[in-house]
Amino acid sequence: MEAKKSPKADLERKRTFFVQIGLIIALAAILVAFEWKTYDKKQLDLSGREAVQVEEDMVEITQQNKPPPPPAPPPPTTTLINIVQDDVDVDDDITIDAEANQLTEIPTYVPPAVSEEEEVAEAEIFMVVEDSPSFPGGDEARIRFLQENIKYPQMARESSIQGTVYVTFVVERDGSVTDVRVLRGIGGGCDEEAIRVIKAMPRWVPGKQRGKPVRVQFNMPIKFTLAG
Repeated sequence: MEAKKSPKADLERKRTFFVQIGLIIALAAILVAFEWKTYDKKQLDLSGREAVQVEEDMVEITQQNKPPPPPAPPPPTTTLINIVQDDVDVDDDITIDAEANQLTEIPTYVPPAVSEEEEVAEAEIFMVVEDSPSFPGGDEARIRFLQENIKYPQMARESSIQGTVYVTFVVERDGSVTDVRVLRGIGGGCDEEAIRVIKAMPRWVPGKQRGKPVRVQFNMPIKFTLAG
């Protein structure tokens, strides 16, 4: 039997092409299906909301009463100036000699005499003098005074601190004791106690140089020992 279709109307030759197009469309639909997202719709209910009026804080403005300005100072008092005539004689004890030359004799200046009371109070401090200062009653009285007046500090007693505190001071010309300092201490309150006792001493017999009382530096060791 003779085929009546023309070769151009034969679709079998385009079968592969249509199959590929169908596969592409199917894959595209699958991708769109996987990537498709949906969101839940929420309905806003505005009926339950109420308008709230926020009250603003009112700051009271106070008027500051400034003090009145001080009164203006009074005008300066007018000073009267007395004009003196040139022919008025003025007493003047100073004589000026404008014609003095190298041959003019000039009197020698003699400074006024200074008494002993007007000497500088802060005199020289001696380390060694002819007559050394001494405690009233001698060394035995000085040792007895220290033994009777020294109180062993509680801190040093609890810490078992013992040793010798070396103190220096100045015996003034009137026998008073000044400028008390510690040369070498042991701590524990012993240094302060040594200074306290030295300052509590009575007036010493001052030292003398050439028969006159002078200021003398005096060093004294004070030993702190705990009874066994």
